[in-house]
Amino acid sequence: MKSLVVDQLGSLDDLHVQELPSPVLGDGQVRIAVAACGLNFVDSLLVEGRYQVKPPVPFVPGSEITGRIVEAGPGVDTSLVGRRVFAPVGAGGFADEVVTAANRILPIPDQLSDGQGATFMQSYLTAWFAFTRRTQVQPGRTMLVLGAGGGIGLAAVDAGVALGLRVIAAASSEEKRQLAVDRGAFATIDVLTEDVKARARELGGGGVDIVYDPVGGDLAEPCLRALNAGGEYMVVGFVGGIPRLPANFVLLLNRTVTGIDWGAWVGRNQAENQKMLVEVMGRIVDGSLRPVEPVVYPMSRAVDAMRDLQNRKVAGKVALVPDFG
Repeated sequence: MKSLVVDQLGSLDDLHVQELPSPVLGDGQVRIAVAACGLNFVDSLLVEGRYQVKPPVPFVPGSEITGRIVEAGPGVDTSLVGRRVFAPVGAGGFADEVVTAANRILPIPDQLSDGQGATFMQSYLTAWFAFTRRTQVQPGRTMLVLGAGGGIGLAAVDAGVALGLRVIAAASSEEKRQLAVDRGAFATIDVLTEDVKARARELGGGGVDIVYDPVGGDLAEPCLRALNAGGEYMVVGFVGGIPRLPANFVLLLNRTVTGIDWGAWVGRNQAENQKMLVEVMGRIVDGSLRPVEPVVYPMSRAVDAMRDLQNRKVAGKVALVPDFG
């Protein structure tokens, strides 16, 4: 098998193609020929050693894949061979094959392409975790989503609308804002040319009830101040830098700041996460959630894809497809 391997953390340029022995199948495992692997912003942070969790090296990135089962190990129903599936592998997805536990795979519904199937999990489960486990959103409330044209923000728009929220999408380009409108946002804000706090208050009829923030940076404080009394600020990520939020604006009007770290939660709650994954997949099947078709790069251009994500050149999601020959 061929994989993209990181021998030491620190630079995206250290990611290289390497021929590795195909893993021997253990009890309860299947071998999957990879059709597509989701690429997330966190993957570049992991490779560069800038994430709070440092993976042991050598390391093969890639946490979510789609493909077909080509071999079943001992104890696995052989009728699964040939089945098109989704697998949350955690790591190892930047490869032409993966081995994983059969009890973790899910069949891909016909509604999803290989690319959509490989790119929905991290973004949609982060949003679903936020809206159904960390808090209970109430239909009719207004939510401002920052970074709404990126993968994490766009999934929050889609999930929020599905749960009955009125969503305002803030993003930096017309293409990204249009993707959010296509997922049900009733209004948009151009973060480059508009006063986000003032515009959010105007669109929300005086303020918003929820801020979903995977961006941070300079936008954080004005968006905190755009919250209504009793409003909730969801801290999801820091693409724009880690902000310092003034505690007086949390105290005033009884606002709440809620941390959303789905990745850390998963490690301690595998069974509940599997339940949540089935919930989200069911919503995709019934059409209430509609993951975007990703931008596709060959795996040989994974570094280019990572840099494009870092530089915010990509609207929506990114999938890598094997092209190792």
